[in-house]
Amino acid sequence: MQQSAVPELAHTHTRPIHWVATATAVAGVVALSSVVQPGSATAAQTHTDTRSTSAPAAVAPPSTTGVDFPLHCGPVKAVVAKKATGDLDGDGRPETVAVVHCDSAMGTPPDGLYVLTRSADSSTPRVVATLVDPKDRLTVTDLTLHAGTLDATLLGYSSDAVPDCCPDLKTPTKWHWNGNAFIRTTNADTHSV
Repeated sequence: MQQSAVPELAHTHTRPIHWVATATAVAGVVALSSVVQPGSATAAQTHTDTRSTSAPAAVAPPSTTGVDFPLHCGPVKAVVAKKATGDLDGDGRPETVAVVHCDSAMGTPPDGLYVLTRSADSSTPRVVATLVDPKDRLTVTDLTLHAGTLDATLLGYSSDAVPDCCPDLKTPTKWHWNGNAFIRTTNADTHSV
C-alpha cells in the first residue's frame, strides 16, 4: 500500500455544516449589500468640441435641467449621470449628450443616452435623438465628445440569464452625424468583462 505525501486534512472533506456556514456567509453579504448603497451618481464630464466653428462664443450648450427625457421611472426621478457637450452636427451650435437613468436604491438601472439641442430662436432644450434606449439594458461609461464624434463604452449582458448587477459584455462604441442621422459604429473588440 502506497501512502500519500500529503496528509489527510479535515477541511478537504465537505460536510453539511460547511454548506450551512457558506450559505449563511453569502446571505449575510447579500443582506448587507441591500442596506449599504452608494449615493446617486452626480458626476458630470464635460468636454467641449475643439473644432473651429463660426458660432459665437456666447452660445451655451443646452442644459439638462427641466428636460423631459423619454424615460419611464415610475415614482422615482430620472438622474443625469454623465454629460458631454460639443457641436455634433457641424451647425455651429453645441449639443449636449446626456446619460440618464432612473434613481434606484438597488441594482444597476439601465441607461438612456440622449442628444439635446435647442433651436436658434428658443432657449428651451429638447431631446432630438435617443442613441441608447433603456430597454436595451445597457450601462454607458467613458463618455467623451471630440471633433463631432461621440465615444462611449457600453456595458451589457450576453443573455437574459445574466443578473442586472453584473454586466458581462463591454463594447466600445462611436456615433457621428452623417447629415441625416446619428450613425453608430461598434469596434470589433467587444469582449467579456
